Amino acid sequence: MILVNLKAYPCDPVEIAEACATVADDTGARVAVAPQAAHLSAVADTGVETWAQHVSPVEHGSHTGSTLAEAVSDAGATGTLINHSENRLKLADIDASLAAAERADLETVVCANNPTQCGAAAALGPDAVAVEPPELIGGDVSVATADPAIVEDSVAAVEAVDADVDLFCGAGVSTGEDVAAAGELGATGVLLASGVAKADDPEAVLRDLVSGL
Repeated sequence: MILVNLKAYPCDPVEIAEACATVADDTGARVAVAPQAAHLSAVADTGVETWAQHVSPVEHGSHTGSTLAEAVSDAGATGTLINHSENRLKLADIDASLAAAERADLETVVCANNPTQCGAAAALGPDAVAVEPPELIGGDVSVATADPAIVEDSVAAVEAVDADVDLFCGAGVSTGEDVAAAGELGATGVLLASGVAKADDPEAVLRDLVSGL
């Protein structure tokens, strides 16, 4: 799976979503987009698999400023990131956000910094854990190239806890070679952002990325 996180970059989310949908349709690859919450409906309307960047550890009620899992689902999202390095949560809140996502029937990827955190996150029962060393996020060197051991060790840590939880990797992923390298190390998906969101030709970058699957 290729999961494109648009963060808060100054890009056109619909244009990128359309590119992702085209590449997914043409190649059969699983490609999803995680836009800002305000853009979820517009992105979902393109037909691309749509994810939220975050859901809050809350239920319906007095929670001003929160991102309610049910609202995310109503907007067309089918999954959500949780605990991204740029939006870290306490362990109890990760657990509560996972419960909120499950309540809304959302698929989940919990982000973690290292193998130890990956194992702890896997114990909470998400669909996948994504290892992303913070120092490599937004860079030009993929984690699978810069530190392949962290991917292998994260795969092992997750499998030791729950073999049904997938391991994704992120940070610096930008080419098909990066995707292929991640797969060779045991990852079943990649999480990336700037490589697509800041690209002059997002569709060309996406076609290169899926070539590594």
